[in-house]
Amino acid sequence: MKMWAGRFSEQNAKEVDIFNNSLHFDKVLYKYDILGSIAHVKMLSKQNIISKDDEEKLVKSLNDLMKDIDEGKVIFNEEYEDIHMAVESILTDRIGDSAKRIHTCRSRNDQVALDMKMYVKEEIKEVISLLKDLLYTLLEMAKDNTKTIMPGYTHMQRAQTVTFAHHLCAYSEMFRRDIDRLQDTYKRTNVMPLGAGALACSTFDIDRDYVAELLDFDSITLNSLDTVSDRDYVIELLNDLAIIMMHLSRFSEEIIYWASDEFKFIVVSDKYSTGSSMMPQKKNPDVAELIRGKTGRVYGNLMAMLTVMKGIPLAYNKDMQEDKETTFDSVNTVKQCISIFTGMISTITVNKDVLKEACVNSFMNATDVAEYLVKKGCPFRDAHFIVGNLVGKCVNEDKFLQDLSLNEFKEQSGLFEDDIYEVLHVTTGMNKKNMTASPKEEIVKKYIEKILDEIK
Repeated sequence: MKMWAGRFSEQNAKEVDIFNNSLHFDKVLYKYDILGSIAHVKMLSKQNIISKDDEEKLVKSLNDLMKDIDEGKVIFNEEYEDIHMAVESILTDRIGDSAKRIHTCRSRNDQVALDMKMYVKEEIKEVISLLKDLLYTLLEMAKDNTKTIMPGYTHMQRAQTVTFAHHLCAYSEMFRRDIDRLQDTYKRTNVMPLGAGALACSTFDIDRDYVAELLDFDSITLNSLDTVSDRDYVIELLNDLAIIMMHLSRFSEEIIYWASDEFKFIVVSDKYSTGSSMMPQKKNPDVAELIRGKTGRVYGNLMAMLTVMKGIPLAYNKDMQEDKETTFDSVNTVKQCISIFTGMISTITVNKDVLKEACVNSFMNATDVAEYLVKKGCPFRDAHFIVGNLVGKCVNEDKFLQDLSLNEFKEQSGLFEDDIYEVLHVTTGMNKKNMTASPKEEIVKKYIEKILDEIK
């Protein structure tokens, strides 16, 4: 018989039991449910709502149960309905009437809110730790590539010279923002919900602040209706995870084409590649492609949760049970993707000569030539037009700017002198950029050291 069956004259249809049951996925929360129950029991005893003897029995039994579950000694009966009922039922079987007091001043509505917040807090910490590992890997690789020049692109067209280190550091900035977002979400999650009851609290004189202290929450929620119906923190987490996947997917896309025969900028390790069942010569970047593909899955979980919550009136509604599978799936997917991406990126080989050749045989020095003219007094728009004419001439004659004679330059503007050839060197313009955020070697080195120190 279900613990809530007192009001009912008929049992649920079997298909309703199956449809309603969440134990097969929310048992993931057992640790948080038990820890929350221990804190709740201690508070009930402190407030003389249950006896000290009941407290001791319950705390011991709860700790024993957690140990047994950890060791795989507990098989959950699907008739338990959810993890909350499972814990209470097993306790009742083990210690009798004392366990029936555990739910005093508590509803599954505020109980599940507590479990989910504790879960989200812990998973945020784990994802941040994985992102820091990835950041460290990127920055250590960047250290070795501050002199490795490569094309920087806009519209997938070669634009200006940067370094491979600078490119890696661009992604490190994305992952730093991801960490910052997660930390911000953590702050709003770290508000203790237990004590709100089903929707309107309890008539007992409970001490919510004491429970918050025991469970390491910064504060307690301030409105019982909002407490049990709030899933903003879940949506925020799913949003944060979706953005992380977007960043991983963008990086994976670059890995995929960098490793292609058309680019040959890098070689992905055999450890993180696969072959073809038909074509013997193939070496496929399947890891990067899978990460790119799984991004859509994490996006879908965010959209699913936003859709679930968009029309729910106050307070709790069963629709909100849908928060768990989406969250668990996104968390597990993102953690796996960060971990395997870190391994993949740490083993790539950078083809420095190919990257350099791509910079030399290009028009990426055109902007530097325009700025050369501006520094000699030419308005930028005129300089832009002059250099555009020079590029057009080179394209027609199958040349690059550095192949032109001084006379050919002077035909377009008398401001050109012999010093133009120093400007045309592939690294000259980059190394004159002294401002923060530039790809200049010294600037990038300072950035690397700053961020490495930050993530220690």
